[in-house]
Amino acid sequence: MARLPVSGRSSRPLLGVLYMGVACALFPVMNGLVKLLTLRYDPTQVVWFRVTLHLVLVSLVFLPRLGLGLFHTRRIGAQFMSSLSMLLSTLLFFSAVKSIGVAEAIAVSFVGPVLVVLLAWPMLGERITALGFAAVILGFAGVLVVIRPGSAVFQWASLLLVGSAAAYAVYQVVIRRLGTTDHPATTIFYSVLLGAILMSALLPFVWKTPVSAGDWLLLCSLGALGGFGHYCVAKALTYAPANLIAPLNYTQMIGSVIVGYLMFAEVPDLYTWVGTALIVGAGLLAGWQNRRRKGDAR
Repeated sequence: MARLPVSGRSSRPLLGVLYMGVACALFPVMNGLVKLLTLRYDPTQVVWFRVTLHLVLVSLVFLPRLGLGLFHTRRIGAQFMSSLSMLLSTLLFFSAVKSIGVAEAIAVSFVGPVLVVLLAWPMLGERITALGFAAVILGFAGVLVVIRPGSAVFQWASLLLVGSAAAYAVYQVVIRRLGTTDHPATTIFYSVLLGAILMSALLPFVWKTPVSAGDWLLLCSLGALGGFGHYCVAKALTYAPANLIAPLNYTQMIGSVIVGYLMFAEVPDLYTWVGTALIVGAGLLAGWQNRRRKGDAR
């Protein structure tokens, strides 16, 4: 079997920014729909629609172009780990968001890139620097401000969000390793394969037939929104460097506030904004120190 090239990059930064902008507009809408749907359906069923339709769409898009090469991986163990961590992150997030505001949920999830700095040491051998450690402390301080342990705002769902961010950080570290050996389409395919299999096994125990054509449409749209969003992120990174694209991820907060207000009349309080500012600052600091390290290594 002919091996696929790992990646092909061209420098078109404006196009990369455009793709990332589309992704950051789609994800808050998907999160709002998840919150709406999990109020009526079990999170396991909602996750099944999300990952299974994502898998179908990825197969339809890439199989005609890549053939059996889509399934070729040099690191099946790492692909299994990425799929498991993605499933855990999605399931925890979907279970939590029905009890937490959309903006608060996305704010806590922003700590994921900061946790990557912490996990990259034991998993990739990248020693954490003083700046990296400071970013981790700052990020966790922001999370504490948002969820406020000991206050009436704090609840079990807040812990699920932290767990979701941690699982997604593991996913990011693993796909960083896979990026040197496997085609991006292969990683996107495997990232939801395990979730689709496991959720299909659990689905008969939680299935509730959607009550309307509108609910069918919303449930099916999750896979399209998520799949196309992740495709846009992958495309963005082929046209522009990660240090330009990654900070744009924080613009999801704007869309999350809009979606939360329009769909659920949610208005983030001052603590949420202050905590978000701390988390975003930590993420930018972590990204800057990583970029500086790469510059020193040249």
